Amino acid sequence: MRRILVLLVVLAPLGVMAQKLNHADKVLIQKLKSHIQFLASDELEGRRAGNSGEQKAVDYVIAQYQGLQIEPMGEQGFIQNFPIDEGKKFATTAFVKINNQAAIIDSDFFALSNSGINTFSSRASIALNESKQVWFKDVNEVLEENTSNPHFDMNEWLTANALELKHKGATALFLHNSGSLVDNIQFNKYDTAKSLALPVVYFTKQGYAKYFSDELGTYTIDANVQFEHPTRTAHNVVGFINNHATNTIVIGAHLDHLGYNEDKHGLDLNNFIHNGADDNASGTAALIEIAKSLLKKAPKNNNYLIIHFSGEELGLLGSKYWLDHPTYKGNFNYMINLDMVGRYDTARKLTIGGFGTSSKWAEVLSQTPTSLITHYDSAGTGPSDHASFYRKDMPVLFMFTGSHSDYHKATDDWDKINYVGEKDIVRLVQNIIKTTDRYGKLDFLKTREQSMGKSTKFTVSLGVMPDYAFTGTGVRIEGTSQGKLGEKIGLKAADVLVQLGEYKLIDVMGYMQALGKFKKGDKTILIIKRAGEALKFDIQF
Repeated sequence: MRRILVLLVVLAPLGVMAQKLNHADKVLIQKLKSHIQFLASDELEGRRAGNSGEQKAVDYVIAQYQGLQIEPMGEQGFIQNFPIDEGKKFATTAFVKINNQAAIIDSDFFALSNSGINTFSSRASIALNESKQVWFKDVNEVLEENTSNPHFDMNEWLTANALELKHKGATALFLHNSGSLVDNIQFNKYDTAKSLALPVVYFTKQGYAKYFSDELGTYTIDANVQFEHPTRTAHNVVGFINNHATNTIVIGAHLDHLGYNEDKHGLDLNNFIHNGADDNASGTAALIEIAKSLLKKAPKNNNYLIIHFSGEELGLLGSKYWLDHPTYKGNFNYMINLDMVGRYDTARKLTIGGFGTSSKWAEVLSQTPTSLITHYDSAGTGPSDHASFYRKDMPVLFMFTGSHSDYHKATDDWDKINYVGEKDIVRLVQNIIKTTDRYGKLDFLKTREQSMGKSTKFTVSLGVMPDYAFTGTGVRIEGTSQGKLGEKIGLKAADVLVQLGEYKLIDVMGYMQALGKFKKGDKTILIIKRAGEALKFDIQF
């Protein structure tokens, strides 16, 4: 019964509009559906950047272009490879066992990212700290002792304490926090701090209660604390339609998604396949069909660079890499980005971002009729690949049908796509390209900064645009939103946010988690680093 209902839901829009669709539109809808059904199938395992599923998507896109007059414009045919630094992680051969029971990484414990490394065995008691044994410490005691010390720094305490215990003969240090005070002990996969003098392992409240319930007991501990720092290779797909024109239009969409949620960017916190039908099989499919249409009847006053980016979900990595290592150098006119264009409806509308990045966009769009209900956003920045091109002073447009309850969840599947609506978006982009053909090179305007991502549940915001590709400790920002808190207190591009209230910020995910702790009207502090200098701001959301 479910399959029948799903089929009716998918076909209902087609049935309602069937009499209004011409043959070309019907063919386009069927092609979009075929692309998305494959790209968002379980066979591609969520298209995680640098994994085999992403490679299958890359191969599929290239197969669509091979045999056509689309010129390969990568470094190896259509492909441009680029590295993804996965950061440090607990080695696959590493382990921590208590009484021969293996503790579970992350849920039970984690080794500090700058922990010393070693293999050790120990008979240890929580109450007795003896040489050649694991020592235990409740960091809540340390925090309570330093509640009135404004200069207390947990990292400095850990460094000094580990060295002291090493000199006393300790094999390792096991930490836990029995209280409610925030200790800010986190794992930073890009940590470059000097290694601690001995292995330091932090047990969660759940893990500590599970393995060390008897405060007077003696435990057999076996551990191998080691790290590995893997990298993987992702792939941009780049094609070129050469009209021998002066200027070149870039049209892009990202083809990667979340895989099995290995990078923990999913909002459902499970390890199911995240197929990403809307995000962004929809944009990939649209770009394929736009590229093919440009071959058949392309306006001739521009060339067309077609780029399918990978690594967007990890921080616009593919688009930033391409701009730093361009496989084509020419006079760029503007860039159109298609990301999540599959869920159009009259309530959600089509958002066209980048409206303010050229003085010509208002005129162009007024001359490009469409049946779509549209909403215009002036910002050239945002959480998708057009932001990378805007940063290079290029006019951009961002096609986006809005967030929804399936965003970054395993439920973003092909049967929820509005194929008729996506067809109309493809037609709109084709017509925008046709309209701009007589304008020559568009001028570029700076716009306000957009703040956070495609989906947000926060009631407060600093009004900053994070640099998602930053791999240092903290959150480096690319700019602030006009009139928002960040601008009002004087934050600047390249500032690094390091602490919000009592929460230290390791990365963007930690920043978002910290924002969730506050509500409108709350007062707190913000600490940043600017050119190596620490600055403190008193703020009110």
